[in-house]
Amino acid sequence: MHDDSLIDGVAADADWLNERALQFGDGLFETVAVVRGEPCLWDAHMARFAEGCRRLHLPKPDFGLLEEEAGLLGAGRAQAVLKIYWTAGRSARGYRRPTPLQPRRMLHVSDWPYAGQAGAWVLRQCLHRLGENPALAQIKHLNRLDQVIARSEWDDPTIQEGIMLGQDGRVVCGTLSNLFVQKGNTLVTPSLAGAGIAGVVRGLALAIARTNGEQVHEDVISVQQLSDADALYLTNSLIGVVRVAGFGTRRYDLDFAEHPLMTETRRRCHQPGREGIDNG
Repeated sequence: MHDDSLIDGVAADADWLNERALQFGDGLFETVAVVRGEPCLWDAHMARFAEGCRRLHLPKPDFGLLEEEAGLLGAGRAQAVLKIYWTAGRSARGYRRPTPLQPRRMLHVSDWPYAGQAGAWVLRQCLHRLGENPALAQIKHLNRLDQVIARSEWDDPTIQEGIMLGQDGRVVCGTLSNLFVQKGNTLVTPSLAGAGIAGVVRGLALAIARTNGEQVHEDVISVQQLSDADALYLTNSLIGVVRVAGFGTRRYDLDFAEHPLMTETRRRCHQPGREGIDNG
């Protein structure tokens, strides 16, 4: 007797169904901007990748080999997106990982999703709240159902992003971005101790601030603080740094002087090559 499988009603090889990434989300991923054939903020991505391996008790990949393969896929592309997956391999059933564990690496490069420089974005507040788990906070594991559910809440093309709250109602992040809040000359970003992803562009901003002796606070932020802010900024590896035009009924003055740290972070985040920054 052997196993049988149907996929969309058609008999199929079940071998790929044994992927632990599919069964349990058992693995990690990174989304890397490629500019002029080279990955951006590579060291920061790999630092977060290594921390993810530590947290999930996965062996680390050969980072030199990953960089070599990333270079091969990105070669000749002016601007592209590189996705890297590192999974716990395959197992027939059950949560227990096989012994010996044979992780799998998968790399894929695709076209750049944005035409030109992204304009100011409009935000909404998501109803779905992030799950709280300090052991999994900040890393890019393959379980992203909170973000999927939150992003399904709207289909209005005039709204580009949704703000997600923690279980206690504090502001944590966007569905695909980190957040910086400017009030006067003060810049604050939400703490990610219990939920959210430690984005590499967020990390770049914090690293620049440390180098320049600037004060950027990581703190608990309320929804009211977003409404009271003079300016909001979103960051991730692809959008870089984007200003916010509106949040709910609040409209921001885009002529308000941009915080110089955000300007510098935008300038540096898509420069190809090795930055050697602390991931923050």
